[in-house]
Amino acid sequence: MRWKIKTNPDLQKVKELATTLGVEIPVAKLLVQRGIETFEEAKSFFRPNLVNLHDPFLMKDMVLAVDRIQLAFSKQENIMVYGDYDVDGTTAVALMYSYLLTDYKQVTTYIPDRYKEGYGVSYMGIDFASDNDITLIIALDCGIKAINKVAYAKKKGIDFIICDHHRPGDKIPEAVAVLDPKREDCKYPYDELCGCGVGFKLIQALAIKKGQDFEELIPYLDLVATAIAADIVPMTGENRILAYHGLKVINANPRSGIKAIIQQLDKKQLTITDVVFVIAPRINAAGRMKHGLNAVELLSEKNLVKAIDFAAAIEKNNVDRKKLDKKITEEALAQIIENKEEDNYTSVVYQEDWHKGVIGIVASRLIETHYRPTLVFTKSGDKLAASARSVKGFDVYDALYECAEFIEQFGGHKYAAGLTLKLENYHKFKAKFEEVVKNSIPEALRTPEVQIDTELFLSEITPKFYRIINQMAPFGPHNMHPVFMARGLRDNGYGKRVGSDQSHLKLNIFSGADSKTYNSIGFGLGDKFSMVKSGKSFEAAFNVGENYWNGITSLQLLLKDIREEELC
Repeated sequence: MRWKIKTNPDLQKVKELATTLGVEIPVAKLLVQRGIETFEEAKSFFRPNLVNLHDPFLMKDMVLAVDRIQLAFSKQENIMVYGDYDVDGTTAVALMYSYLLTDYKQVTTYIPDRYKEGYGVSYMGIDFASDNDITLIIALDCGIKAINKVAYAKKKGIDFIICDHHRPGDKIPEAVAVLDPKREDCKYPYDELCGCGVGFKLIQALAIKKGQDFEELIPYLDLVATAIAADIVPMTGENRILAYHGLKVINANPRSGIKAIIQQLDKKQLTITDVVFVIAPRINAAGRMKHGLNAVELLSEKNLVKAIDFAAAIEKNNVDRKKLDKKITEEALAQIIENKEEDNYTSVVYQEDWHKGVIGIVASRLIETHYRPTLVFTKSGDKLAASARSVKGFDVYDALYECAEFIEQFGGHKYAAGLTLKLENYHKFKAKFEEVVKNSIPEALRTPEVQIDTELFLSEITPKFYRIINQMAPFGPHNMHPVFMARGLRDNGYGKRVGSDQSHLKLNIFSGADSKTYNSIGFGLGDKFSMVKSGKSFEAAFNVGENYWNGITSLQLLLKDIREEELC
């Protein structure tokens, strides 16, 4: 693993901020690294305020979108809320559907079948709308590239409002309104919203237009926070504000569907990490294993008893998903070995019976073993479909663009994308993708990196320090949980390998002449035990967390990596 220590910020700025806020130097350093240099900036960071959300009408086409929805209300049109089958899509549909229903009853939902229709706006969905006299479709978390499908709908007398956050192509669909802050001609101040976030801006605009108090929108923020966490968008700007207040809703008074998921947890306060690893996978499991509409039903249900029934069915989907992704990961790893591709620059694997719903998860799992851009293909109708995942710093979307001659359709982000291609183009694509990545990826990006914020003395790790670090939450891209580094460390002799396969490392670390030890756990670091046992001093990269044992809470170092001390 590569260790990369962030550049030290301006020391004078750090000292001034430390004095202004009354905090220790390491805390001030973390804040200045994140662009926080004044009292006011610190106040906004530690206490995100909903009043700092941008005016939704700054987004291009917002007036057109609001006017078209109000026209639909006045003309008694049937409206369909359409979304992708992942967490961002299903939460966005639940949000828009629930909000519209408060004023208007002629609204229905539609999530494309992952296997019959695939990602995004589908002809089948448009035909369904036509057959049911629906004349307005609000598409969420998809649609920015649906040029032909929007045109097809128009011929059938169906208008589209698109709420997306993916990168547009060379052309924008000829919809009534296209809300996407990533449009080049959109001057909206923040372009990192998720799909559900764009949907929230639309309901915010609708609320403003009808004179509704913003307070009435706060109950929808549990959905927005869940989408922000699951879609791994930057935890900055509006996303930070929405996630911060959305977490408050989740912990204080979540909607019945989310309450049904979390009520089995033995935890008083949920964090963004809990949303990512507990709530989001269960919502996702519906779309992966059965149908995304199941998730929308759960998230829209107001009756807790019914929501608990929905959640139980989705929990079964999640258990099935775990078994399946473990099996397919093992098969994919075996395929890489069988093809003698362990030393490739990419992992591209295919098997026609792999479950389409879990290939994205499998791609991420493969990167844990072979750290490189990865695509997992399966059969989807008469074509092949794939999920792509990348490594830190490498833009897989750009790499796929270079392979466009062999691709039927693709879309996504820097680190995750989806695509389809014809079976006869699979090997040509695979060779081209390997070539593109080989010629463009810097050598350093082929090794996992731990990015260290700042160096610490163990004595600086106190309960007060931990409390302040915790107040920097919610954590996520561009505001990651701080990683620290300490030197001159030793174990007190009670360190050991733990876990059923002895793959983890449990240490009691101290530094220098200070006899105070710090309980530490390193998951997956069991192979470093011999280095610790040798008695040589070592360096550690770690987060600061808490350990709960026998009713006692204590600080714990969560080791990211350890290495022999480098002598200066």
